[in-house]
Amino acid sequence: MFTGIVQDKGKVRGVDKTRGDLRLEIETALDLAPVPLGASICCSGCCLTVVEKTKDSFFVDVSAETLSKTALGEWTVGTHINLEPSLKLGDELGGHFVFGHVDAVVKLLESKPEGGSHRLTIELPDALARYVAPKGSVSLDGVSLTVNEVGANSFGVNIIPHTWEKTTLGVKKPGEAFNMEIDMLARYVARALEIGK
Repeated sequence: MFTGIVQDKGKVRGVDKTRGDLRLEIETALDLAPVPLGASICCSGCCLTVVEKTKDSFFVDVSAETLSKTALGEWTVGTHINLEPSLKLGDELGGHFVFGHVDAVVKLLESKPEGGSHRLTIELPDALARYVAPKGSVSLDGVSLTVNEVGANSFGVNIIPHTWEKTTLGVKKPGEAFNMEIDMLARYVARALEIGK
């Protein structure tokens, strides 16, 4: 489990397709000493298991199932990604509960400056529309964000300068993909309402 508060902007150092489906080496400034093999790290919104590590990088295996449901198949050597180690008891809950289970790959429709911040407009698949509400939470590439407005087939988020600089959101161009996870609370409320009918 994660909070959507990115702790490092890492980089794909290696892509190996000769061992199973895909093995990635990810370069990071995170302190990996306390991270045991088998631990989870949220990699741009996708919960992945550390299977090997060096002093400044870790390796993850990515299955065909994960590749089919996320944007990880587009990653190449040099791709920057958002990183967050798993939550520990006693850690501050600064964002919202993020599980690293990607619900959809969505595209950036528009990015424009707005005051000192940036406004992103993101496509909203019909299947997820009922889970996204103004002032609710979503995770885009592992970043916890507050929804500003919801349209017929899109929604908007405002990115403050700190988040713009410290995550990969600032390098995204229209047409590029995000791993999107809806808020788990919204999922359970929707399910409860279905059962109650």
